[in-house]
Amino acid sequence: MQSTETYTENDEGAGSPAPSLLGGWRKLLIGGVVVAIALGFLAFNAFQGAAVYYLTVGELLDRDSAGLPKSVRVSGALVPGTFQQEAGTATVRFRITDGTSELPAVYTGVVPDLFFNEQSQVVLEGNFASGGVFQAQQVLVKCPSKYEAQASA
Repeated sequence: MQSTETYTENDEGAGSPAPSLLGGWRKLLIGGVVVAIALGFLAFNAFQGAAVYYLTVGELLDRDSAGLPKSVRVSGALVPGTFQQEAGTATVRFRITDGTSELPAVYTGVVPDLFFNEQSQVVLEGNFASGGVFQAQQVLVKCPSKYEAQASA
């Protein structure tokens, strides 16, 4: 009976089957696929965990608070004259609006400098409490998109 395998001689002179190039490529391919699937899985989980709903004030108020996710982002503008800081603390209370609806909010921390700019949009990330007050864990300010030159005198 004849064998179709190719034999090479090793140091002792005994014959052993020649390594198959196809087997090496197959292992490399399988390893690459496993690594690609693992990276895809990690990327999917990272992006899914970072996904946060982004709503306007009116959209947030129209939704049932029980149907909202744990963390939600809401965008609006600071209502002039509503900013109040509790004495001796870093807790602030204010209202934001989308032009039609207003949302009371509470935040503990330092607010960004552009927070008080009339053209700035405020983005709050946090939880909408059952009492109708938004509990913000993070305050972001979008820089004004329209800059106008001052009128010369």
